[in-house]
Amino acid sequence: MKVILTQCVQGIGDTHDIVTVSDGYGLNFLIRNGKAISATQSQQRVAHMHKEKLLNDKGVQEKLLEQNITTLSEARITIAVPVNEKNHLYEAVGVPEILSAIFKQTKVSLPKDMIKLEHPIKEVGTYDIPITHGKLFGKFSIIVESRQ
Repeated sequence: MKVILTQCVQGIGDTHDIVTVSDGYGLNFLIRNGKAISATQSQQRVAHMHKEKLLNDKGVQEKLLEQNITTLSEARITIAVPVNEKNHLYEAVGVPEILSAIFKQTKVSLPKDMIKLEHPIKEVGTYDIPITHGKLFGKFSIIVESRQ
């Protein structure tokens, strides 16, 4: 039986894929639970159009992320935080604070999972922060300085 997946099903396929499954699995599990629809000719054409649109959108998103990574690699992000007399931060600087500073200073919005921070920053200084997303990778510098 041919079905069109309406969502990603592990071990079977991704959204809008046309797959062949056993009749019982297709009818009793996939279609009944809303994970697939029957693959008629018209539905197959619609699925192909949706799949092409998803691939085009994914390509546009990757280009945009690549531009954002390039913009960040050229920028210097500064974060001012309160420190004690030994230049240790009262509160660690983590991914949420870095994302907020990036957006305020460069107007670049990144997903939280793109920034790979080994541990929160706890001292004043300059740090290189790696960014990864699929095949895309890069790094940018942030300056953590004391706030007066």
